[in-house]
Amino acid sequence: MHLLAFGGSLRPASTTGQLLRAAAALAPADVQFSFYEGLAGLPHFSPELDADPLPPAVITLRQALAMADGILFCTPEYAYGVPGAFKNALDWLVSTTLMTHKPVAVMSASPSFLGGDKAHASLLLTLTALNTRIAEDASLLIAGVRTKLNAAGEVTDEATRQQLRETVAALIRACRAV
Repeated sequence: MHLLAFGGSLRPASTTGQLLRAAAALAPADVQFSFYEGLAGLPHFSPELDADPLPPAVITLRQALAMADGILFCTPEYAYGVPGAFKNALDWLVSTTLMTHKPVAVMSASPSFLGGDKAHASLLLTLTALNTRIAEDASLLIAGVRTKLNAAGEVTDEATRQQLRETVAALIRACRAV
């Protein structure tokens, strides 16, 4: 099984990226993870660009999604929503059927102990518009994320580690059910 980890931050050392790597490390040995890292290279979405020949970065994005059995998304919250670059990537998928019924899991991470829910809701809404299959029990909101990671980006909070394990397991179950 091949899962794609897709983070919503442009920062190389982002907490969302750290959480995705931690989640991948908790997956069973028969599950392969790859990481989409082309977010910064995508052009701004415009309908007239969504035609042949497609920009190379868009082709790479779509190929990565097409090859995945399921996708694990993780977004930070920015101005009560998903970051613009992340939403831009999702906008490049609207005209395709790549996401139709594709099993997905959704995580959001916020440094605030009160935040993250608005980005989470926004991402869920967009994924619903893309007609994805949001896996049952595969939706995780992590508040106060910086208190749950050490300087090396490892999850130090056992409850969070267990939630990551359960989220990945739920996504795997959804993929196997397809």
